[in-house]
This record gives sequence, C-alpha cells and structure tokens, in this order.
Amino acid sequence: MSKQISNTVAVTGEVASGGRIPLSNKGDRVLEVIAAAGGIRAPVNETEVRLTRGPRTLAVPMITIVNNPNENIYLRGGDTLTLVRNPRTFIAAGATGRNAEIPFEADAMNLAQALAKAGGLLDFRADPEGVFLYRFESAETLRRIKPDSPLLAYGRQVPVIYRVNLRDPNGLFVAQGLRMQRGDILYVSNAPLTDVQKAFSIFQSLASPAVQGVSIASGYR
Repeated sequence: MSKQISNTVAVTGEVASGGRIPLSNKGDRVLEVIAAAGGIRAPVNETEVRLTRGPRTLAVPMITIVNNPNENIYLRGGDTLTLVRNPRTFIAAGATGRNAEIPFEADAMNLAQALAKAGGLLDFRADPEGVFLYRFESAETLRRIKPDSPLLAYGRQVPVIYRVNLRDPNGLFVAQGLRMQRGDILYVSNAPLTDVQKAFSIFQSLASPAVQGVSIASGYR
C-alpha cells in the first residue's frame, strides 16, 4: 500500500473528482494530473494551484501554468495538489462610476480596462490628471524602475504609487500598457473645482438654519 501511495499525487479542492491519482512511468505534469482528476470546477482565471511537497507549499495561478509551459512542472509521488477558487480583484475608489471590489473576469487586464470596469471617470468631478494605482511591488521590480529609491529599504515587498495623467496623450498609452495585479487599489482624485463646490455646499448647509432662524424671528416682529 505504501508503495502505491508513494507513486500517487493527492488532488483536492476545485476538481471534478478528487483523490489519489497514480503517476505514469513516463512522469506526469501538473495539468495532466488535474485532467486525470476530471478537470477544474472553477474558471481558469479564478483558480489557484497549491503544490505541497514535503514541508513546503507553493501557490501559482492556474492561468500562469496554462500560459507558461515552464510552470507546468513534473510532479513527484507524495505531492499534494490543492485547487482553490481565488478570484483576482482590484478596488476602485474616488471619482469613479463604481466604488467597489471588482473581479478581473479575464486572463489579464490593463489600467485602461480597469477604469472602464469601474464605470470610468465621473464627469465634472474626476481629475484626469490624478489617476493613481497603489500596489506592492517586489524590490527587484522597483530597483529596475528606480535603482536609488529609498523605498528599497522596506524589504522584499515595497509600497508603490503610480500616477497617470490622462490629459496627456502619453498617459493613455501608459494606461493601456500598465497591467493590473491582484489586490491593486485604483483611485481617481477629485477635480479642484469639486473641492470648492464641496466647501460651498458645507457652508450653505451650515448657514441655512441661521438664515431660516432670522426669517422666523422677523415674522414675529
């Protein structure tokens, strides 16, 4: 029995038929073993594959394995594959048509597409020069962008803010080339005129009771 188990892979989670899948003599890759388990039940772009080998567990998006053959590695006897539904989402906030946590619903998405899914920029309220993307980048990525950045002292994951000016034609190309990542926060700032209007509204709401009080007092004279 132990010999049989040592030549099998346990497959659990979002698969049609979980259990122990025997490995062939030629060797089997991740996708072959998942197929032998009946395939996945969740959408490919919402599925994460977790491989446990000994004391270590590594997680890779299913779409990465499908698109990159190098990630479709050979499995070993005793490995465990756990498929988890983990939709990729980003958060939209500020002067967008939709402030919410929004799923990608696609294999990939750029900033321009994310803005469209968030309902676009609100007319008369949004500042097209103030489109911000907040995310954690690897220190390696930041070092390529700005080798002398003091943020590199943060360690492996560095908080980074990208600003895109959509009034500038170059900004439109940047928005199409900047790919979204899971957990990104997309924020569109208010136009300066909107802040003035807000201040005006607050002033009016504060002054209104006073004006009404003067009116009432005048009626009793």
